[in-house]
Amino acid sequence: MSAGTLWLSGCGHALPELPGFDSAAWRADPYACRDQRRAAVPVLLRQKEQLYEARANDVTALLGQPDEEELRAGTEKVYYYYLEPGTQCEGRHARSGAPCISLRFGPLGTVTEVLADPLSPSEP
Repeated sequence: MSAGTLWLSGCGHALPELPGFDSAAWRADPYACRDQRRAAVPVLLRQKEQLYEARANDVTALLGQPDEEELRAGTEKVYYYYLEPGTQCEGRHARSGAPCISLRFGPLGTVTEVLADPLSPSEP
């Protein structure tokens, strides 16, 4: 194994279990159209530090395929996951202004930033 291979395999880290986070329920609610992600948001945000330096494939294993993906300059990309229903639930899942969480991946393919929009107030 070459030194380059060792360096690449050592980048980032595997995601640990996030206690209390229901990954299966999150993944089963693409685009948050069933409004099941809302309950998981506080747990995910309390543990968002665990997401930093995680690899893209580990994030996908935890959260599923991103609802949207944006490629940036170089090798940077951003994954977007909607947190509650919005216009993204209509037709072809067009981009929406609904609250989302975004995970930015740097040139090494690991999470460098986690940002979340505030949720809309729950209806009584």
